[in-house]
Amino acid sequence: MQIADDLRIKIEAGELQPGDSLPTLHELAEQWSCSITSARTAIQLMKQQGLITGGRGKAPTVRIPPRQVVRTSKRHQEEKDLVLTTERERSHRGLAEEDMHVPLDALKFHAEYRTVEAGDLAEAFGIDPSASLLERVYEHSDPRTGRLEAWSISWIPSELIRDNPAISDPANAAWPGGTLHQLYTVGIEVIEVIDDVTAAMPSTVDIERWELPDGIPMIWCRRTSIDTKGRTVEVTDAQYPADRTRLTFHTPLTPWSEEQ
Repeated sequence: MQIADDLRIKIEAGELQPGDSLPTLHELAEQWSCSITSARTAIQLMKQQGLITGGRGKAPTVRIPPRQVVRTSKRHQEEKDLVLTTERERSHRGLAEEDMHVPLDALKFHAEYRTVEAGDLAEAFGIDPSASLLERVYEHSDPRTGRLEAWSISWIPSELIRDNPAISDPANAAWPGGTLHQLYTVGIEVIEVIDDVTAAMPSTVDIERWELPDGIPMIWCRRTSIDTKGRTVEVTDAQYPADRTRLTFHTPLTPWSEEQ
């Protein structure tokens, strides 16, 4: 722990920069008058803390911070405001890409659609478990490395969107204005969005697809969209690596003068 703490302080002080190699195990053992086993354990501890990368024959190096994603609750109003703009304006804005600070064409986009029974989601929607939902999985990845940059899965009751079959067509996945505009085409206005945030350790698949270092948890955000009639019209689960995500919650408060 003393070795790992000393190296961490050097990283935080800038003595060791992102991408710099760490001392070898033999150098650490000599510097700290300890065994190779103790030095190796210190390196493993730093990997678990997400401070360094390496292993499997590669020398450990100070981890290069990944691109940060800022997820703010203000985006819900921005997405709603976008609904009433022109198609040209909607087609030139992608809120997921804006979160990641990259242009629309910088990421590879993939979507999968299918129809499923409500099942366990029936309670969230207030519908029968046998009712059908449109399930959609969206992925954004780095076209150079294949690393996952954004992932979400959403559900909409099929009954709500039956008047516009285009919404259920995967060919229209890159819909200008997103889901709120799709719902707008069938007369649905979202009036409230609830975000429930939890965390869990990643699966083996998550570690590989997101290129996660040891010890980094995943943030799960369930977004529930409610319309002006009090109906739940969409439920979305999104996944975010904790080492590259900042969640910001903006909460407008009603002035006392309006309550009196």
